[in-house]
Amino acid sequence: MVTYIQFIRKNKNLVMKILFAILITMCFNFQSKAQNEKVDYDKALADSLGADDYGMKSYILIILKTGSNIIEDKAVTDSLFRGHMATINKLAKEGKLVVAGPLQKNDKTYRGIYILNVKTIEEANELLLTDPAIKAKILDTEIFQWYGSAALPVYLKTHDKIQKKKI
Repeated sequence: MVTYIQFIRKNKNLVMKILFAILITMCFNFQSKAQNEKVDYDKALADSLGADDYGMKSYILIILKTGSNIIEDKAVTDSLFRGHMATINKLAKEGKLVVAGPLQKNDKTYRGIYILNVKTIEEANELLLTDPAIKAKILDTEIFQWYGSAALPVYLKTHDKIQKKKI
């Protein structure tokens, strides 16, 4: 009679192959369950944010660049940039602007970004024309459709709680 240990010693390769197959099967099974089971999924929140099954949605990404119009009068430029900041705040309060911020100096004359919570480039263009700095062409834009987390609009509420000074 062959004992269990003798069988393993005689068939090491076979036993190793079986153990390896079991291990791989368990890994795939665990990964499959991990991908399909979302215990903290909030359908109402996902629906309110317009999320797809992956928690994502489409936005419009705008890269702001140094514009084609150079205005020498500092008072005029300052006024246009105050209007630019007012527009950012207005669009954020309306839920249309979910990300905005300047870029560091670079060789592409990129100045900043916007991510707009709108569906079309046409709608984005209408909103951009409410920005006096863009309208006066001291800032130009490059516009792209972008796919990102549908949760972007809710991060601004947290930002308000950690911001000591308004820009």
